[in-house]
Amino acid sequence: MDIRYSTGPEDFKKYTTEEIRREFLVETIFKPDEVIATYSHVDRMVTVGCMPVKEVVPLDKGIDCWKNFGTHYFLERREIGIFNVGDEGKIVADGVTYTMGYQDCIYIAMGTKKVTFCSENPTKPAKFYMVSAPAHKSCKTQFISIKDANKRPCGSPELANDRVINQFIHPDVVETCQLCMGMTSLKPGSVWNSMPCHTHERRMEIYFYFEIPKDQAVFHIMGQGQETRHIVMHNEQAVINPSWSIHCGCGTHNYIFIWAMGGENKEFDDMDHIKIEDMK
Repeated sequence: MDIRYSTGPEDFKKYTTEEIRREFLVETIFKPDEVIATYSHVDRMVTVGCMPVKEVVPLDKGIDCWKNFGTHYFLERREIGIFNVGDEGKIVADGVTYTMGYQDCIYIAMGTKKVTFCSENPTKPAKFYMVSAPAHKSCKTQFISIKDANKRPCGSPELANDRVINQFIHPDVVETCQLCMGMTSLKPGSVWNSMPCHTHERRMEIYFYFEIPKDQAVFHIMGQGQETRHIVMHNEQAVINPSWSIHCGCGTHNYIFIWAMGGENKEFDDMDHIKIEDMK
């Protein structure tokens, strides 16, 4: 498991491109039949990727739960949200099987002892992208298909940000302890996300970008509103954004991203907006 420690805004101002990428970019998410996990000390969130090909892969494959979490199994004191961004696959959680199509999601509650992943077709594997947060109570495991997500159109073609926010693991859809997740799809010709930007002091956020063509990129912008930096993101990469950092981006092509939040609350209006004219 890759470990990332917390970074403050004053140190961040001095970082080189290489240092920014090393601290915040999760460059590799998927490897065949492996679990790729990155533990961030920012609100103790864990980013996980699994692409089962020939095997049925357990969630804790290659992870020493006692060493990393001080628990006997991965979800003993954690909850997790999982999206499938590949072809059809299956998740089995404590003996219950869930069929996961493209862009489907599942919330798995704290206390679930065994979770495994497999693909329906090894030549077209599923790709399970996950984010886990610490939990202090057990909620109910729930599958949410893409068609059942709460859809909120926003933006406009004139501002190049015409998009649909799909709310999955959200207070209006499913009860969780602290984890919130959703997926935003930008329409052709639109490239900006989360602009005008904001921060939320009581919650961190992780973005996972996908459906970026091989020869294109997203310029993810982070840092304080008057001290911004960027990370060049390619397909199927994630970026960790501390609570003091903005989180927005502009692509050379339209794309999709999955956002995940954890922290003190789940109040989506609890944010500090930053006017575009005030940014530096």
